[in-house]
Amino acid sequence: MAKMIHSMIRVLDEARSLDFYSRAFGFGVVQRLDFDTFTLVYLGNGETPFELELTVNKGRTESYAPGDGYGHLAVSVEDVTAEHARFEAEGLNPGKLVDFNRDGALFARFFFVTDPDGYKIEVLQRHGRFL
Repeated sequence: MAKMIHSMIRVLDEARSLDFYSRAFGFGVVQRLDFDTFTLVYLGNGETPFELELTVNKGRTESYAPGDGYGHLAVSVEDVTAEHARFEAEGLNPGKLVDFNRDGALFARFFFVTDPDGYKIEVLQRHGRFL
């Protein structure tokens, strides 16, 4: 059986991305591998073995365009209202809190935030299927 282990995104500025993911989600560097033309930085926070891989291509000066095929990454939190307030206090510019109902019941409560490279991240209340 296959096991999901990481997702990769390309970032322009390693320090800026590390600052964002650390402040937003408590992600720290699990491993950093430097190569001649690129660097791989694996991030995690101990909540799950799943990691986010940042690829930094050396010499790149233009921002990446996520394109129309990219959707979003998602994380779940215990208290999405408190996290939304913390994101605002950190100056991370979260989107509005949304209650998404299905068949008259709460399906999901969430907000989106955008990282420095334009990638969307959904922050979901731990509830239902989003534990």
